[in-house]
Amino acid sequence: MPNMNRFLGGSPGSVLAKLIFLSLLVGAFMAFLGLTPFGLVEGIFNWVRSLLNLSLETVKQVGLWVVYGAIIVVPLWLLTRLLGQR
Repeated sequence: MPNMNRFLGGSPGSVLAKLIFLSLLVGAFMAFLGLTPFGLVEGIFNWVRSLLNLSLETVKQVGLWVVYGAIIVVPLWLLTRLLGQR
């Protein structure tokens, strides 16, 4: 029994009471927010699906932003490096 208490972090009865109380608090909070466990899982799947559905056009657009920015940033960086080499 001492191994069981050490594994659980206390006596089985007190651990069960703590778990029931915490479950009640979390369940009430989720109900207040209108959340369900299945809704959370579905939301996570929808979020992943939306990330995967990013179009190639979006990736191209971000690539263009990087190139446009590099046209300004890289020469300025190079200039500051060269002028700082006194």
